[in-house]
Amino acid sequence: MAITAALVKQLRDRTGSGMMECKKALVEADGDIDLAIENMRKSGLAKADKKAGRVAAEGQVAIAVSDDGKTAALVEVNSETDFVSKGDDFTNFAQSVADKILSEDPADIDAVRALDLGGQTAEEARKALVAKLGENIQLRRFVRMSTSGVIGAYRHGERIGVLVDLAGGDQELARDLAMHVAASRPECVSEADVDPALVEKEREIYRAQAAESGKPPEIVEKMIEGRIRKFLGEITLVGQPFVKDPDQTVAKLLESKGAQVNRFARMEVGEGIEKEETDFAAEVMAQVKGN
Repeated sequence: MAITAALVKQLRDRTGSGMMECKKALVEADGDIDLAIENMRKSGLAKADKKAGRVAAEGQVAIAVSDDGKTAALVEVNSETDFVSKGDDFTNFAQSVADKILSEDPADIDAVRALDLGGQTAEEARKALVAKLGENIQLRRFVRMSTSGVIGAYRHGERIGVLVDLAGGDQELARDLAMHVAASRPECVSEADVDPALVEKEREIYRAQAAESGKPPEIVEKMIEGRIRKFLGEITLVGQPFVKDPDQTVAKLLESKGAQVNRFARMEVGEGIEKEETDFAAEVMAQVKGN
């Protein structure tokens, strides 16, 4: 059967794959478009399995918020390169997953992979995207948050996403706090959330440093406590200077508004993923020699 340009276009429209890949599939299927699609899907699954071991430390975070502002979802989807993650196909996939997490409330990441995205699971859609874009793509992690107060949501570019659960405040304050969390990276809300073992470890480090000063023990203890207060101010949300008004802490801001942060979640693309170090010049030379 003759493989016409119109037939290739029809297969491209149905699969979203490249022209040459569609033409090759049609040739192999002797012009049977349904058989070509079936073979491409099988090939796509094989490609997805083959690429699964490659490091995917780029990508984006997507956010979905309910109309009443009381429920929100945040999800990280990874790719190998930022070029792929900026494309419409990748962006639409990440957003569709975030929207579905918002509406379905999955228990864990395996449940996310099983979510129905318009007739196929999120995992099936992911594998199809791997086949289409040619990179390892992973659904890495998510947070879904509900509150009786208000949720502040903020996305900085495509790489950082924040949700803040606020009681006693309004939407503007909640968003300002989410922006603050994005910029200042607090580790927890308040001192009460800090692991006592971590505080004691810091205290021992400061004590060893202060002991070398030769100052009296009572002065040394005051120095240690001062450094501990500084340490807690740096890692807790309420102890940090508010980014929009550094003359006051977040604690003072919340007090002035009669509000309280119950919790927050911050995601940054690639956190904790060990990236491969590559020598670009050597990589190019290796390709030249190979050719």
